[in-house]
Amino acid sequence: MSIRRVYRWDLDKTYLRTDFDSALGLLRAAFEGAQSKQNVPGTAGLLRELRRAGSASEVNRIYFISGSPRQMRPVIEQKLRIDGVQWDGLVLKPNIENMLRGRLRAVKEQIGYKLPVLLESRGGIEPPSPEILFGDDAEWDAFIYSLYGDLIAGRVEGVDLERTLQLARVYPDARARILRALHMVPPFDAVRRIFINLDRRTPPTHLAPYGRRVVPIYNYFQAALVLGETGELTPEAVIRVALEMIRKHEYEVEQLSNSYQELLRRRTISGAIGEALAVALRDFQTPPGMPSAEEVLFSFQRRVRAIAHSGRMAPPEDEPIDYPTLFVREQRRHHEAKARRKAPSLFE
Repeated sequence: MSIRRVYRWDLDKTYLRTDFDSALGLLRAAFEGAQSKQNVPGTAGLLRELRRAGSASEVNRIYFISGSPRQMRPVIEQKLRIDGVQWDGLVLKPNIENMLRGRLRAVKEQIGYKLPVLLESRGGIEPPSPEILFGDDAEWDAFIYSLYGDLIAGRVEGVDLERTLQLARVYPDARARILRALHMVPPFDAVRRIFINLDRRTPPTHLAPYGRRVVPIYNYFQAALVLGETGELTPEAVIRVALEMIRKHEYEVEQLSNSYQELLRRRTISGAIGEALAVALRDFQTPPGMPSAEEVLFSFQRRVRAIAHSGRMAPPEDEPIDYPTLFVREQRRHHEAKARRKAPSLFE
């Protein structure tokens, strides 16, 4: 049985709604049970559809890699089972080990943790298979995933990698793991899409330097639309993701059609998926209490007409990524965002 696609997911703020911006939020995340953990809307349904999209001869594999501590494994696994999500790997951070070794910086540092894990996992995938990755804008996911994709594709020079790891202050043993794992990975341009959930409402234009491979999304219906247009999901699967967001997370058809319009405006999709959804909705039996197919189609068609009259933003041309320079920019952005979150409000 061969591997059709590999899907890699972060957990906090990508799959789970997690507040780690405050001590109270961290404490709550550490001690709440699986039943209390809340999904980012649409994620559970999307993961089930991605798993289902395989076949008897080709399977889709799902891997999670998270900065959450290893002690949370039983709770996270229980949460995944509650959501009906099947997974092939779950890697959590050895925070207690890092603290016992005096590696306090490693508790929050992400590049030296995620990059070697990604590369080592890639070395075990045979034959080489395309990958689609999911992260968020709260930390370094766009940077790490892009660097990982360009490393295994052979687009990053050794000197640029070394300089980037120095700037990130990656520990020597983690640098050695990265170089060793990279040497074992056959060159292959595997990373096809990187979805970044805009949990912090980062402007999509901020992610433009990463190229069109990185797709900023405001919700997971947008991810489903893109995956439907590229053939990763059927139109029926996209509809099921939308229905879950309506039923479980109180989304309205107007919100979903706005999301569709926003992707059209950015030229992230061409609109072919909208036509495919229109065909699929004619025979789709929506559950009682759900919006009718006619209501959905009318809302979407109205958005398409609005785009036709207003024009669309042209997508940026992809250019080679200067990772050391981009790291400095991202580091500055993270520092500024952290300072804004700590600044007192005028209403406090």
